[in-house]
Amino acid sequence: MSIVQILILVVLAILIGLMRRGRGLVLLGVSALAIYLLQPPSQIFPSQSFWLPTLTLFITVIAWAVTAPPDARSLRDNWPALATLAGAIILAAALDYLPFTWAASFISPSPIYLAGALVLFCAALAAVASIRRGERLLLWLTALALLVIFIFLKSPWLTGQVFAGIALLRGREFDLTAKVTIAWLGYSYIAFRLLHTLRDRQSGILPAVSLADYVNYVIFFPSFTAGPIDRLEHFTANLRAPQPLTNDDWVYAGRRLAIGLFKKFVLADWLVWLSIRDNLVQQVHSAGWLWIFLYAYAFRIYLDFSGYTDIAIAIARLIGIRLPENFDAPFLKPNLTQFWNSWHITLTQWFRSYFFNPITRFLRTSKRALPIWLILLLAQLSTMALIGLWHGITWNFLLWGLWHGVGLFAQNRWSEFVRLRFPNVGASPLAGKLLAGVGVFVTFNYVALGWLFFVLSTPQLSAEAFMKLFGIS
Repeated sequence: MSIVQILILVVLAILIGLMRRGRGLVLLGVSALAIYLLQPPSQIFPSQSFWLPTLTLFITVIAWAVTAPPDARSLRDNWPALATLAGAIILAAALDYLPFTWAASFISPSPIYLAGALVLFCAALAAVASIRRGERLLLWLTALALLVIFIFLKSPWLTGQVFAGIALLRGREFDLTAKVTIAWLGYSYIAFRLLHTLRDRQSGILPAVSLADYVNYVIFFPSFTAGPIDRLEHFTANLRAPQPLTNDDWVYAGRRLAIGLFKKFVLADWLVWLSIRDNLVQQVHSAGWLWIFLYAYAFRIYLDFSGYTDIAIAIARLIGIRLPENFDAPFLKPNLTQFWNSWHITLTQWFRSYFFNPITRFLRTSKRALPIWLILLLAQLSTMALIGLWHGITWNFLLWGLWHGVGLFAQNRWSEFVRLRFPNVGASPLAGKLLAGVGVFVTFNYVALGWLFFVLSTPQLSAEAFMKLFGIS
C-alpha cells in the first residue's frame, strides 16, 4: 500500500467509526471496494485487477454458505449483504466509464466484466439458497479447493506449467524461463481465515454469523493484506458491539499510525538499499560487509511487517475494532521458542491450533508408541516446513522452515538438559542477566542466518553466503 492509499483508508475508517447505524453494511461495501483498489495491476494479465478481487468475494460467500447453519442462511435476512456486494462488483466493473483512472489496468470491455461477475454472483446465490447444512463432504471439498488454489499461486514451477499448457492450446509459444506470478492480493490471509471457519464448523464450535459479519471478517480492509489473523468470534463480538472511541483511543490510534508509517516508509524503505540480495552475495567478498547487509535485511523485514501491523491496528481502532497484536519485540527474546511466540503471533497461534497440536495428539495416541523427543521433532519440523511453504513453494522457503524447526528442537532439548543437569544455573540476578544476554545474541544471529534462505533465490546462493559470512572460500 502507498501512503496515499493508507490515508484514504484512515479517512474511511474515521467515517465508519462515527456511524451509529448501518455500519456493518457500510464497512462491507468499503472493504469490498478496497480489495479492488489495493489489488496490484499486472502488465501480463491486466484483467486480474478485476477478476481476482471478484473471486475473493465469490469464494468468501461460498465458504459462508458451507459453514453457516441453515437457520442463519435465510435470504430474507442476508439480502442486504448480497446487494451490497453486488453493488461493489458493479461499481468496480464500471470504473472504465468514470472520470478518474485509479483502475487504469482494467483494459477489457466493462460489459464482459459485468457478465462474468453476474455468472459468479448467481452461482454464489444458488449455493446460498441450495445448501441446507454444512455437510462434512462439502466442508472437506471447500478446504481442499482453498489449498489447491494456494498451491497453484505459491508454486512458480506449477504456475509456469499451467500457463505453458494454456499457450500451447492457443497455438502460442511460452517461455518457461520467464517468471510468471499471479499476485492475488491477500489470498494467503483469506485462506487462513476461511480454513479456520471450516475447521471450527467441523468441530462444532463455530458461532452462527450473518453473511455481512462473515464477509467483513474475511476481507476487513485494515488487516486484509498483511494480517493480523483474528478469530471469527472475537472479530464479530467487536463488530456487533464496538466500543465508543474515547480521547485515549484517538491518541492511541494516531500514535500507532505514526509509528507504523515511520517504520515502513522511513526505516524499512531506507534499509532496502543495505539489505542482502542475490547480486550482493555474488559481488561482495568481505565477510564484515555481508554481515552488515544481513543484519540490515533482518531489521528491514521486521520494520516493514510490524509497521504494516501497526497501521492495521490503528485503522481498526478508529472503527472501534481491536485487532490482536502480531509482534512483541521478537529480536529481544532469549530463545527461539519465545521468538516465535512474539513474531507474527497470530500466524504462530493458527498453526499451533490447527496443525501442531492435532499432529502431536495424533502421534501420542498412535498404536505404535513413539518417544516424546521424536514426536516433538516430527511435529516441529513439519509445522515449520509448512510455515516456510506458506510463503512460497520453493526449496529455499522449505529450507528456511526446516532451519527454524531444527533450531526449535535443539533449543528445547538443550533447555531440558540444562534444567535437569544444572537446576541452579542462572539463580543469581547477575548470572540470569548474563545468560539472557547470551540467549538474545545467539537467537538473533540464528534467526538472521535463517533469512539467507528467505531472501535469496536459490539454495546454492544461500550456501555461498553462509561460507562467505564465516570466511570459508
